[in-house]
Amino acid sequence: MPASRPTLKLLALLVWITGGVVLLFKGYALVTEALAIKPEAALSYLPFPVAVALGSFKARYLFFPACRKNMARIAALVDPKFWQFYRPGFFFFLVAMVCLGTWLSRWASGDYVALIAVSSLDLTLSVALFGSLGGFRENPE
Repeated sequence: MPASRPTLKLLALLVWITGGVVLLFKGYALVTEALAIKPEAALSYLPFPVAVALGSFKARYLFFPACRKNMARIAALVDPKFWQFYRPGFFFFLVAMVCLGTWLSRWASGDYVALIAVSSLDLTLSVALFGSLGGFRENPE
């Protein structure tokens, strides 16, 4: 089934944003669970500065270039199909990451330190995804 390049770019953007939103809510839920275990612990707020610091770094040096590369790949497609907004390997990787994230959240449930660690990971990825959205623009520089 043929698709236009703008449609593929929009689909890629929607998947990217959806991942960021899901990870933001999941990370926040894990922080909330950690706060329920230790309400007065200052460590409960650690995931937020960690997410901003590491997520910004990941956005700039890993995710932004990946977005630009994918946009260039889409632009170079000769006969674009609707499923080509990412490479097949990306979909495999995405499914693996969703499974791993689900397992990590279940593993961390009830364990304060694990909840802080997993929420930091989720929030860091969310910040990185949102921070790299500029890579979807036509001329981001």
